[in-house]
Amino acid sequence: MASEGILLGMGNPLLDISAVVDDEFLNKFDIKLNNAILAEEKHLPMYDDMASKFSVEYIAGGATQNSIRVAQWMLQAPGATSYMGCIGKDKFGEEMKKNASDAGVNVHYYEDESAPTGTCAVCVVGGERSLVANLSAANCYKSEHLKRPENWELVEKAKYFYIAGFFLTVSPDSILVVAEHAAAKNKVFMMNLSAPFICEFFKEAQEKVLPYMDYVFGNETEARTFSRVHGWETDNVEEIALKISQLPKASGAHKRITVITQGADPVVVAEDGKVKLFPVILLPKEKLVDTNGAGDAFVGGFLSQLVLEKPIEECVRAGCYAANVIIQRSGCTYPEKPDFS
Repeated sequence: MASEGILLGMGNPLLDISAVVDDEFLNKFDIKLNNAILAEEKHLPMYDDMASKFSVEYIAGGATQNSIRVAQWMLQAPGATSYMGCIGKDKFGEEMKKNASDAGVNVHYYEDESAPTGTCAVCVVGGERSLVANLSAANCYKSEHLKRPENWELVEKAKYFYIAGFFLTVSPDSILVVAEHAAAKNKVFMMNLSAPFICEFFKEAQEKVLPYMDYVFGNETEARTFSRVHGWETDNVEEIALKISQLPKASGAHKRITVITQGADPVVVAEDGKVKLFPVILLPKEKLVDTNGAGDAFVGGFLSQLVLEKPIEECVRAGCYAANVIIQRSGCTYPEKPDFS
């Protein structure tokens, strides 16, 4: 059994507004499939537009929160996971609290009086997804919240920390506080590359935290962007994963392991100067409902076994299992119990 509070996540809690849309809708708002972006002025009308034209579902989301919810589901031990982020004092915020607590996650949200709860439009066409996030309150997280005794207690209790790269746009100082704590106490600190724009436009913030990362997760597009931004002149995902694993580290307690997913292609794991490939569970096209949350679910499954100190092969197997379950459903949702042995 996983001990209480063993895994802590921090990130941008967003209420996913998910719908199957059409190409006309994508073109109208200049949205590309398989992308994740922050909403600009031109995107703001799309949320209402989506709700009026298509059948929408509301699901507690945000990359880190998705991964933590999936890890919690896989572990089936109430309160094994905790999560922090900022929501607004509104009906979406209440919906989020209920959704996350029902999932068994111990959530300590910072509630902002002035901004509405963040939302993310999940536009699905032919099973492929595109994400447009309007951070709103999620953008207002402050490290003071982290330092409050009842919240810092969660940090003290956790042995594993996971934060998606998206949080670098909001509270890089909070990330560093947790990263430094993890290094000082020989705990495991993990991050995700999350999106090409993070690697490009938040390179400096990402580089400050990189030395603390014991695990780096990402997909092939993010890995290639990371490589280009760092002037590595290679598009080979295995080579990139290896290079990331060999970047300098702040503490010698743990080596760095890079884990890169590639859709239907094998998962790339780089550690100790070597690369291993793990096949994913292939799914017939007609069973694919929606790729939204697949990467988050992979990480959640992976973390569920990592906190139980299982070998890396088992962590990857659990990640592939969780991702396979999620892509056969709408949004980052799952059945009542996992069927993973």
